[in-house]
Amino acid sequence: MIEIIGLSKKIGQQSVLEDITLSAEEGSLLAILGPSGSGKTSLLRLIAGFDRPSQGEIRLSGRTVSSPTLLVPPARRQVSMIFQSLALWPHLTVEGNIEFVMDGRYRDNRQRGRKERDRLLSMMHLEPYRTRYPGELSGGERQRLAIARALASDPEYLLMDEPFSNLDDLLKEELLQMTLSLKGENGLTIVYVTHNIDEALFLADRIAVLRAGRIIKMWEGEAVKNLSREEVLQKGFRGEP
Repeated sequence: MIEIIGLSKKIGQQSVLEDITLSAEEGSLLAILGPSGSGKTSLLRLIAGFDRPSQGEIRLSGRTVSSPTLLVPPARRQVSMIFQSLALWPHLTVEGNIEFVMDGRYRDNRQRGRKERDRLLSMMHLEPYRTRYPGELSGGERQRLAIARALASDPEYLLMDEPFSNLDDLLKEELLQMTLSLKGENGLTIVYVTHNIDEALFLADRIAVLRAGRIIKMWEGEAVKNLSREEVLQKGFRGEP
């Protein structure tokens, strides 16, 4: 479970996030919805442990990992993040990108590591491209590699920063379905950042609208199932909470 309690972040005198309180239950998907510049990526960076909050705290599985006086390193959080830019290593092949992340887990059992690598390649339909470099892949193939690499560390939590914003509709639909399966079959807790209302409605168990660094509206449970795009626009993007 991810718990965010009274979280604020300032850079100099500028307030980036202010008094954010949110949670994501184990095995659920929390969508953070908001326009560019609303603080979505800043919130993900705080959850991942890349930045320290100015106020409040973050708990993972009941353990405090971030506060103004505490910052547990990203490698000790069981968190993986997929960046909007994907940040794949261009000098490594498809299997090399995955193996690099897995290396620390399987130093004493290389055969098991190879089996896990092949499982991820198969799950993400990347087996035919294992010896290619990221620059030789299509957009959808690079996205699938980014997901496979994120899963290679065996995380409990997956953070996704507008991962499918540059894809055409057919590819996006395929990868959205894949994201749902990660939540259902792998039991991952996912925080999915997007400015796309339809993606949030399709994926989320809980939706929080972030604007100017503040949560202005939230829906969860049955309210999400019955939520319409127009209602999100009226109460989240255009109107007042």
